[in-house]
Amino acid sequence: MLHKIALNFEDGITKFIDAAESESIADAAYRQGINVPLDCTNGVCGTCKAFCQSGAFNPGSYIEDALSDSEAAEGYVLCCQAKAKSDMVIDVLASSGACKVKPKNTMAEIVKVEALSAHRIRLSAKPLDGVLPMFLPGQYVNVTASNETVTRPYSLTSAPGADVATFMIRNVPGGKMSAYLEAKAKAGDRLLLNGPFGSFYLRAPRRSILFLAGGTGVGPILSMLEHLAARGANDQPVQLVYGARDDADLVEVERIEALAARIPKFAYHTTCSGPGSRHPLTGHVTDHFADGALNGDVDVYLCGPPEMVESGRQHVAKLGISSANVHFEKFVPASEVLAV
Repeated sequence: MLHKIALNFEDGITKFIDAAESESIADAAYRQGINVPLDCTNGVCGTCKAFCQSGAFNPGSYIEDALSDSEAAEGYVLCCQAKAKSDMVIDVLASSGACKVKPKNTMAEIVKVEALSAHRIRLSAKPLDGVLPMFLPGQYVNVTASNETVTRPYSLTSAPGADVATFMIRNVPGGKMSAYLEAKAKAGDRLLLNGPFGSFYLRAPRRSILFLAGGTGVGPILSMLEHLAARGANDQPVQLVYGARDDADLVEVERIEALAARIPKFAYHTTCSGPGSRHPLTGHVTDHFADGALNGDVDVYLCGPPEMVESGRQHVAKLGISSANVHFEKFVPASEVLAV
């Protein structure tokens, strides 16, 4: 039996598709030429999260980090897992233009691999044809090293239109990509970039912006800040609260300081949550909103470990921020993905 599904995109465009009860919403959309945000296809990454306004469905199976119980209770679904049991109306957390773009393979070569700390690596790569794939600030690509069997998703920290793609990567003990970057990778080595992917990207600034970043979750937010700096004057206040567990892993602060000089009305705070930290501010990012940060209408962007993002969502919800104004991405460790 076929059901009619209305897909409402963030730019106001609605597309109607037919979906059988035996196929996922994502498969039905793809069959009819609509590429909803998608990556893992097995309920692990959460990229295809959408909001169901109405209709009945089988939610399918997924891990808690991809879709929490509270998100499911609010009406969120994973398009790669959910199957329609009636007509539905779904809000897709992306623009229609982004969903029409077919992911592109781009061959690149490593420019530099830098150790920012014992647990943070900066990777810089330049496309062989000189053209990076188009992406929205905050999106990610899948990175595959030449002659390696491992592929990992990494958010770009560079601005759209940059000549060189940069990534902030967590150095995971025993991780295949970490081992490659730490011991084998050198300038000139080839990488395959596939993408872009993701519905976590900077929306047009229409209200104050609050960025909450934990660990390497600051990566996509750096891309957003680079974009804000490049576009010039901005009338909306922008605030970043960036945290890490260990003092040494609070990296790229000099870059943020330089961006602060280029972005009007931008302020930032850094904090460390590990025991014995000597950082001026300690604790979690939700402990350090500046006075007035959430006064009035605000867009909140959260990115980092699942527990940090979930606690951040709950925190801003208690402060009365509409869920429609909260955008988030959870960084799930590769070990958890492989275990599923």
